[in-house]
This record gives sequence, structure tokens and C-alpha cells, in this order.
Amino acid sequence: MRQKVLPANFQADVSAVAGVTAVPSILSMACRITGMGFAAVARVTEERWIACATSDRIGFGLRPGDELEVETTICHEIRQHQRPVIISNVAEDACFRPHHTPALYGFQSYISIPIILPDGSFFGTLCAIDPEPRDLDRPEIIGTFRLFAELIACHLDAGMKLAASETALLQERELSELREQFIAVLGHDLRNPLASVAAGMRIILHKPEMAAEVAAPMQQSISRMSGLIDDVLDFARGRLGGGMSMDMESDLPIGPVLMQVVQEQQSTHSGCAIESRFDLDEPVRCDHRRMAQLLSNLLGNALTHGAPSMPVVVRAVARGGRFELSVANSGEPISPAAMKQLFQPFVRGAVRPNQEGLGLGLFIVAEIARAHGGQIEVSSTRTETRFTFRMPTASGQGMGGAAARAV
Repeated sequence: MRQKVLPANFQADVSAVAGVTAVPSILSMACRITGMGFAAVARVTEERWIACATSDRIGFGLRPGDELEVETTICHEIRQHQRPVIISNVAEDACFRPHHTPALYGFQSYISIPIILPDGSFFGTLCAIDPEPRDLDRPEIIGTFRLFAELIACHLDAGMKLAASETALLQERELSELREQFIAVLGHDLRNPLASVAAGMRIILHKPEMAAEVAAPMQQSISRMSGLIDDVLDFARGRLGGGMSMDMESDLPIGPVLMQVVQEQQSTHSGCAIESRFDLDEPVRCDHRRMAQLLSNLLGNALTHGAPSMPVVVRAVARGGRFELSVANSGEPISPAAMKQLFQPFVRGAVRPNQEGLGLGLFIVAEIARAHGGQIEVSSTRTETRFTFRMPTASGQGMGGAAARAV
């Protein structure tokens, strides 16, 4: 037998059985009516036999979470044919006298009833063993064990349905909160540039000679609204839809795309310095437009929140099958509490006080990273905050053509 850390799904099965308050009484009664010394509820799959609950009066040594090699058990065979197995005396049983399991575990009597959930799926067995022969092949014993197995199955099914309902309720609450945030933040942030455009139009209507003067601010407001709408669409695709649309290509170099983003950001932040260091020894297969968006969001974030007197450093490296893009700035470090919410949508004030926009920039960065099969990391100290994106240079190969949809 063995004991080790169980995968989450099997640990959940053990916990589910432990949550059935009647199981200890069932196992105790199973031993009492048969005179057997060990009883258990086991989770049995094609590859695993795991004790979920036990009653051990003979020192067999199995505790909840312990495992047996499934091929060494009779429960393995029961999983296949899904019929009870009852052995009153191994030594007198022509079928099981030569069987390897009784000899391996040292028992002479054995009973095991399959636990079948209401949907027809096989969960495991209710089983009992003893080193001495026991008179088990009696209708009252077999009937009681069947009843116990059905009772356990019904309790497990009810627990699973309750857990599913609670999960669905929690998801609905989260989605409801997300919708409320979405409506409130979008309404607030679109209203400001829209009001600016409306004010500009009133000026033009009353003073046509000022059209050229107010055109530039109006254009900036329109661009801002367009950016907000693009962010909302990306959010909808990434969080509520089927994923961001991706156009993966490697024929065009990524360097000029990244440099154009740096130049655009520099033109709009003339008072800040941007240092770019590119070392791109091999082509990078990616969606160039999305990669530009990722860098633009990271760079805009760094320029907004970094120390104005210190340069923002953009570093891109493609070597040895890996592509790495990082943006670093000086300034106040991000707090541990804010770090936990950094890539969540609509998180603004708690992370960055007085932040403008929908609070979707870093969420979209994380979605772009995920769509490329990469990852985004952040570190923040008193001297530097650095966002780093990493992925294979051949990201997206085998996706079925140049155009693909990330899911």
C-alpha cells in the first residue's frame, strides 16, 4: 500500500465521502453484521484504488487517502463487470482460491458491492475483508450491503449537485458584479470624452472661426473613445466570448513593429525618456498587431506611473527559441495587495490611485500573453517595477494555419 499527495480530483472524492456523515456508521454496521474486521469505501478508477473511508479492527493499515495498486485488487475486476463479489471462504472457493489478491492481502472472506451513482457512472466499492472465513452469502447481508452502497451513492450525488449549484451561484454573483462594474465604469469613462466632443461642436456652431482651434482636442477625444471601445471589445472576446482573434505570422520581423510603438509613445510623452534595447536574433511567430498592443499597454502604464525623471527601458530578446519582452520603470513599488489584482479587469483605484480609463489595459496584456501560449510576470521593488512577457519564438505552430483563434 502507499500514501502520497493525491491529485485534486481524487482528494475531492475523498473529501466528498468524508462529507457523508452516515459513512462511519455504515462501515461500523457492515463489520458488525458480518463479523469482519475491515471495511472501506473505495474510489476505483482504471488506474487508481483509493481508500476514502475505513473501519479497521484488524490492523490492516489503510487510512483515508491511502492507495493500493489497482491491479492487485478484486475491485478492479468489479469496476469492469460492475457486479458484487462475495467470498465466504477463499480456501473453499474454486474461482478465488487460486486468485492472487487473497494471497497477497491475507484474507479468507471478502464482500464488495459496486457504488453506482444515479447517472449510471461507477464511483467505487463498499467492501469488507477478514482473515477468517465468514458466512456472507446470505440474502440479508447482501441486501444490506446493497442498501448501504445505494445510500452512499445518493449522498455523494446530492453533495455533487449541491457543490455544482454553489459554484454556479458564485459564478453568477461574480458575473453580476462584473456587469455592474462594466456598466458603471464604461458609462463614466465614455461620458467625459463625449462631453468634450459635444462642447467642441457647440463652439463650432456658434463660432465657426474657431473650428481649427478646437478640432485637435475633439480628435483626441474621439481617439480616446475609440480606444475605450476597442478595450471593451477585447474584454468581451477574452472574458465572455471565445477568445481573442489571432493572426500568427513569422515572415515579417517584429523589431520594426515594437520600435513604432516606442516612437508613438515617445511622441505623446515628450517629457519622458524611453530607452529601447532590441536583440532579435531569430524570427518570432506572433500576431504583430496584438504584440504591438501588448507593448503599448505596458509602455503606457510605465510612462504614466513611473518616475518622470528616470527613463523607461524596453528590452526585447529573441534567442535560443525564446522571445522575451520587458518594460521597466522607476517609481513607487506596487503593493502586495495591489499585485494580486493587477491583471483583473476594471481594477483601478485600489491598484493605481487616480488611474484613468477602464482598467482593462493589464487584463488585455494577460489575455494576449495567454493567447500566444506565453506568460506575463511582474516584479516591483523600491528601485524598479518590471513587466516581462515570455513565449517560444515559434509560438502558435500547429494551430492550423496562419489565422487562429485563441481559446
